[in-house]
Amino acid sequence: MMHVPRLGVALLSCILAAAFPHPVSHFQRDALNIGNFRYGLGEKPPTTNAYNLPPSQDEWYTPPADWEGTAPGAVLRVREHAYPTINIKNTLDTFQVLYRTEDTNGDKSWAVATVFIPVMHAGCPGYIYNGTNTTNSTNTTGNGWCAHGVVSYQVPTDSVSPDAAPSYLLQAREPYGEMRDMLAKGWFVAVPDYEGPGAAYCAGVQAGHATLDGVRAVLDVGGRFGLGKGTEEKGVRAALWGYSGGAFATEFAAELATAYSPELMTNGSLVGAVVGGPAPNLTTVDMLMNDKDTTGLVVASVMGVTAQQPHARDYLVGRLKTEGARNKTAWMGVEKMSGVDALTAFANQSVYDYFTGGEGDLWGAVVQGGIDSDAVMGIHGTPGATGNASQVGNKGEGGTLPVFFYKAVADEMSPINETDQLVEKYCSRGANILYHRNTIGGHNDELWSGRLRALDFLAAVLDDTPPRNFTIPTPAEGCKTENVTVPLDVLYLLPDWWWTEGPKWR
Repeated sequence: MMHVPRLGVALLSCILAAAFPHPVSHFQRDALNIGNFRYGLGEKPPTTNAYNLPPSQDEWYTPPADWEGTAPGAVLRVREHAYPTINIKNTLDTFQVLYRTEDTNGDKSWAVATVFIPVMHAGCPGYIYNGTNTTNSTNTTGNGWCAHGVVSYQVPTDSVSPDAAPSYLLQAREPYGEMRDMLAKGWFVAVPDYEGPGAAYCAGVQAGHATLDGVRAVLDVGGRFGLGKGTEEKGVRAALWGYSGGAFATEFAAELATAYSPELMTNGSLVGAVVGGPAPNLTTVDMLMNDKDTTGLVVASVMGVTAQQPHARDYLVGRLKTEGARNKTAWMGVEKMSGVDALTAFANQSVYDYFTGGEGDLWGAVVQGGIDSDAVMGIHGTPGATGNASQVGNKGEGGTLPVFFYKAVADEMSPINETDQLVEKYCSRGANILYHRNTIGGHNDELWSGRLRALDFLAAVLDDTPPRNFTIPTPAEGCKTENVTVPLDVLYLLPDWWWTEGPKWR
């Protein structure tokens, strides 16, 4: 077992007690409220000319007329200097890419990725930004350093509202400070709206497709922004990272990669994935989150996954009560809510109270069938495998995509045994996985405790940086599962109080 002592907890505990009225471990959701400071993706920017409009009001989000004739990953539209106001530290500039993808059912769709360029990239030849220059400007005075690494960072959205997409809400702030840390390492950070235009929250295949096509699109257009300039020997490399709801999209992308985007595997562009706090089975998670302060996530997840399953959606809506306080109107209101809004609106309610048939309506064959086909991990492929799940044998079929899983043993939102079984399945098929089981803390504790290990892994696959002594290196082949003891350190939290440069309107 790896044990990592941390310093400074006692020193700062008294200072932080006044700011944190509840221990972080008491919060059981992606969006945290600590004092008057909110963590999570939910705060909206002002609707002024200093910020872009919500997607439903922004014409840029409309694909061009001929978009359906393009291939998955094709760049349909690019918006340079996308954010008029940037509130995320270590960001030089942003651009957005609208690209072609496919939904869960294989139907043609589109999505948007917002790319954050690190300040370290300012001296890159061929790229300069002073607020007016275009990406075609030539920089002859900088230090010549150009970024070569891209992290596709899947943010937990927890929402079925298209106007709660990361591309819009990240104008206000980032949720956890992880983007700030990645940008400080000199990586481009690409954040896809992986739910697609219909905001299909928890539709796994949709999320996986949109994540992979986002990588394709960003790699295609990245050279216009100096990505990889002068680093041809190392090559442009991309990796995936997500925690909790973000891990959902990341894991599906990893297991779908070989079958859906084989060129990313064969040409060496996709070099690793980090899956933190995964929830392998949506049904199990929803049952655990119901009738708690997390009920809003249950409502959003069921609505999101059935967005790709019309028969299940029609059945679900048809079974909602039309009278009483907990009725169809209240339930359907989630379609206009951010994840934070949904948590507030449905807190400590039972979703069964909304249905005429109670629990049986929600977990019966119709709705459950949709969930099982689109929100259960491990049935669509193996990370790094040479074929899809039906073609993969027991040995030697994986291993081309290193993956780092990390999760708290006491995770209260998803049982550890389900992740254990998922990793064991992948490893039996030849996957290349490092799996950390943290013996202390819960779901949100591991969000913070796992950050440095996740960044360590990303640095290894993107920059060939040797892992630090508190991270066990990913095995060259095969798998390694390790129980670790990495406590939540308040030193992780303190810097996050000022991770934004604003917001300017406060």
